[in-house]
Amino acid sequence: MKGIKMPLDPQVVDLLKTLEQAGGKPLEDCTPFEARQGDWSKDFIGCPQDVAEVFHEFIPGPTADLPIRIYRPVGIGLLPAIVHFHGSAFTVSNISLSDSAHRALANSTGCVVVAVNYQKAPEHKFPTPFNDAYASTEWVFENAERLGIDKSKIGVGGDSAGGNLAAAISLRARDENGPKLAFQLLIYPTVDSASTRPSMRENAEGYMLSTAACTWAWDQYIEKPEDRKNPYAAPINAKDFSNLPPAIVLTAEFDPLRDEGEDYADLLAKAGVKVISRRYAGMIHGFFWTAGVIEGSRKMIRDIGDDLREIFS
Repeated sequence: MKGIKMPLDPQVVDLLKTLEQAGGKPLEDCTPFEARQGDWSKDFIGCPQDVAEVFHEFIPGPTADLPIRIYRPVGIGLLPAIVHFHGSAFTVSNISLSDSAHRALANSTGCVVVAVNYQKAPEHKFPTPFNDAYASTEWVFENAERLGIDKSKIGVGGDSAGGNLAAAISLRARDENGPKLAFQLLIYPTVDSASTRPSMRENAEGYMLSTAACTWAWDQYIEKPEDRKNPYAAPINAKDFSNLPPAIVLTAEFDPLRDEGEDYADLLAKAGVKVISRRYAGMIHGFFWTAGVIEGSRKMIRDIGDDLREIFS
């Protein structure tokens, strides 16, 4: 609940202690190369769940072929789908590291999950990752029947930087009369390039993601200063939030990004968009990837399944 400060979840405390003991440089002190050398232990991420089918493709992007990984849960006929974009500061990670989370998401929601390995900053700055993500979404719509997907129930989703891409795709699809998205799933999204909200001060250090790391991520992603106000780079700068797909906006209490995610949910709701907004007490940024050790992560994934069933109903 907003306004009531809860303690850190004990499982989160244990995780943070383990990470502190492991050492390593903070993200904001790393080069992109150094940041990419880190790896999440499978003990944290959780064992990969079985799904009915997993297959890989390369699809044409605007400037390069893009690897995607498609997870199909057990189900008959055409299924709904999530085109999902992983987080990690626009710079780090890939669809292999997020494999367990995508499998769990497919099983919880009953959706085909199409995980997209968009090109990364700083080698590929805005708008390249965004253009990759939008082109991938268009490709899923164009190939829906072949993939066993119900074209009327395709949405976009992402965590952190991936949530940014999902929100921006929703804006562009509306602006350009593009794919008719059924929903947008925004998991602790970064939607504002400015670090001015209270949660940026309250949770500046000690909770996995630091405020300094948020600044580092935007510096990797954005090259032209004027792009920091571009709504396709920082969606909270959009002038109009109406006629966007229903949104699920999930935030973590001890996250620098908490307030901008919740402010974005409020802007959508005020514009008449159906919004399911939920803050997870005691949780930190990145907990979507911690189902192996944190019950709150497993609960969030179950909640997403319930939320999507509500939207589809």
